[in-house]
Amino acid sequence: MKPLPTERDPADNTPVSERIRARLRQAGRRFHANDNIHDLINDTEVDQLIDEVEQRVQAVLESLVIDTASDHNTRETARRIAKMYVTEVFRGRFFRPPTVTQFPNAEQLNELLIVGPVKVRSACSHHFCPIIGHVWIGVMPNERSNLIGLSKYVRLTDWIMARPQIQEEAITQLADLLVARMKPDGLAVVMEADHFCMHWRGVKDENARMTTSVMRGAFLKDHSLRREFLSLIRLRSP
Repeated sequence: MKPLPTERDPADNTPVSERIRARLRQAGRRFHANDNIHDLINDTEVDQLIDEVEQRVQAVLESLVIDTASDHNTRETARRIAKMYVTEVFRGRFFRPPTVTQFPNAEQLNELLIVGPVKVRSACSHHFCPIIGHVWIGVMPNERSNLIGLSKYVRLTDWIMARPQIQEEAITQLADLLVARMKPDGLAVVMEADHFCMHWRGVKDENARMTTSVMRGAFLKDHSLRREFLSLIRLRSP
């Protein structure tokens, strides 16, 4: 794989999205909605991507017959949406993971550790409607595990959630990331969330929520450990 270009060739008028897509295909990389592709995008291309998305959103507004030229409320809407998607709502696609300091399990802790509820915000990949809820993380470390600080669980969770996706896949990605970072004996992730694709449109059911879980290692084998984790998070529910 050739190194990423640091500057754009002024003679190259190819849209930045096409250049990035060509690199992904050359590398044999998947680029689904919930994939992170930061390593094939350089810093200057992020700004170019915002510019391109702005142009595309402006075309959508025009197709919706919104007069952005005279409507002061929507005059800058295309730019605002472009920046929001690239740098905030879908940040987990275009930016590298947060730096996480890991430290050895010096005291050889081997008792259940629970983090949560962590507030999460994501977006449904079907309608780009918000998914808002909470995540609980259970860790059963061993003497060889890498431990991370409390705030780092929140940062890693936010990075995974800042992508368009479905809830079931989101917590699987989070579990995979934490297992790779910490190498615990067991890991559990539970997520409960409201889906605005059901509240805002469709059936418009304001009471429907989804709860999903992923269990790894000791949480799969030890039923008493799993029961302890689930009973404790019920006590900590918001």
